[in-house]
Amino acid sequence: MIGVFDSGIGGLTVVKALQAQLPGYDIVYFGDTARTPYGSKSPATVLSYAIQNTEFLLAHQARIIVMACNTASSVATAQISANYDAPLFEVITPAVELALARSQRGRIGVVGTRATINSDVYAQKITALRPDVQVYSRACPLLVPLVEEGWLTRPETAMIVKKYLHPLKIRQIDTLILGCTHYPLLAKIMAHKIGRHVNLIDSASAVAHHIKLFLEESPQLRASLGRNDRSAYFVSDLTEQFRTTARQVLKRPIELQLIRL
Repeated sequence: MIGVFDSGIGGLTVVKALQAQLPGYDIVYFGDTARTPYGSKSPATVLSYAIQNTEFLLAHQARIIVMACNTASSVATAQISANYDAPLFEVITPAVELALARSQRGRIGVVGTRATINSDVYAQKITALRPDVQVYSRACPLLVPLVEEGWLTRPETAMIVKKYLHPLKIRQIDTLILGCTHYPLLAKIMAHKIGRHVNLIDSASAVAHHIKLFLEESPQLRASLGRNDRSAYFVSDLTEQFRTTARQVLKRPIELQLIRL
């Protein structure tokens, strides 16, 4: 199985991308909804959560681990890679590579949680590959709670998005990295507020493409993964709002199983 974890509902955008690019593969998902958001937590706390989440997925026969959480990816990648043998995919590197490929003028904006932006991981990765690129980052701490609440089309959400994106818009960026897997659920609002000329980079689609390429070059691992089109969805807290939003994301009814870590 392909194991995917996130702090909440945003990682389902990665599941959706995987189902589109790797149809039929079995997926086990864990959304840590009881402890969301991760973006306001300390790096040590996020690392602890990421380790627990990884061990949960491995216990459910995951052969590949996908950290579908930018906050966890920004602070826990090295430790998780060192601790476990399963191939690990984070969502930051694929988004950086895609942004650099699409940026025409080398002016890239990044939006994410406070923890992701404070880590400066996107700017570091971008400038390591292209020192000439200008990177402008903006923390957007209110967006994850709005998505988790299901306020995807509310005028209040549009107003907050506009306020967050304004400093990046006046910088005349040509590419915007959605540095949180919750944010693709607000992509229409973001595209409208930042302007049609700006490329939006969805880390969910980018990491799914990386995994697809990896499996094409790893026939033995590919053969060991289940391809029964089965998916299991676990959460650490279950609300009716999460159930409703999850169905909106995946465009299908799903069974959510409540677990305690």
